[in-house]
Amino acid sequence: MSQDNRVQIYVALLNEGVDVWRPVEAIAKEEGVYQITSENHAADSEQWAFSTGDLVRCVHQEFSDGSSGLVAVAKVSRAF
Repeated sequence: MSQDNRVQIYVALLNEGVDVWRPVEAIAKEEGVYQITSENHAADSEQWAFSTGDLVRCVHQEFSDGSSGLVAVAKVSRAF
């Protein structure tokens, strides 16, 4: 598979008290849908909103520092 469809998306960390986003690698599957390929190597201290292998719908979001990126907002259940 070509590396061209690999992108960085952001996954929310749960139970942090404030909005915290973890950049993860994902593969673009179709418009707005990505499959997370990164593994959570800090699972003992970070709880991701979505897991490795999940298909997620992403939207563009601006962060508090003025930067923007693709943020995972929902799990997609259908297979490709």
